[in-house]
Amino acid sequence: MTTAERLQAIYTRMYDQLGPQHWWPGETPFEVMVGAVLTQNTNWKNVERAIDNLKGVGLLSLEALSALPTGLLAEYIRPAGYYNIKAGRLHNLLTYINEAHHGDLQSFLDQPLEPFREALLSIKGIGPETADSILLYAANRPIFVVDTYTHRILSRHQVIDEDFGYQEIQELFMDHLDCDSQLYNEYHALLVRVGSVYCKKTSPDCAACPLRGI
Repeated sequence: MTTAERLQAIYTRMYDQLGPQHWWPGETPFEVMVGAVLTQNTNWKNVERAIDNLKGVGLLSLEALSALPTGLLAEYIRPAGYYNIKAGRLHNLLTYINEAHHGDLQSFLDQPLEPFREALLSIKGIGPETADSILLYAANRPIFVVDTYTHRILSRHQVIDEDFGYQEIQELFMDHLDCDSQLYNEYHALLVRVGSVYCKKTSPDCAACPLRGI
């Protein structure tokens, strides 16, 4: 079986057994961007609580968050953990949009993929996973998001070696799958579901895993 066939088999098995994941759960591209920063090193339930805090006081907009002092923003996003650090990272992102695109969020989202990614990675606190989450889920760009679940599942199923890095894994998907943002979206979301429910770091539930036998 070729690499492309194995990747397709993994996707088909997950999709057939788990169905579409409807991810990312954000109402607007801006909410997705905020969530992408807040979800660093925490689970999504904590991010939802932080976003609900911002929504509850009418602060979930580029203009409102840009005007909010970093210390106060940190208090609103406290449920997401590392709140002081994440408040600074959010403000770094917002500052870039305001300075490079004059506060025009659509202009920011309409950038060509490669310079868009380079710009995101130049922002302090925005790493590859966060940048690619913004590109794929907020801007609908065809780029594959890699996370710890992706690495764990592929290495356990002997698709990659343990020492594969972010870029190597990303290229594996993008070299062997159609260049399709919807496919990348659904594939990544399914990997997150399998990794969080079945293919856990410790005590994995291999007997019930949708990928059993692959």
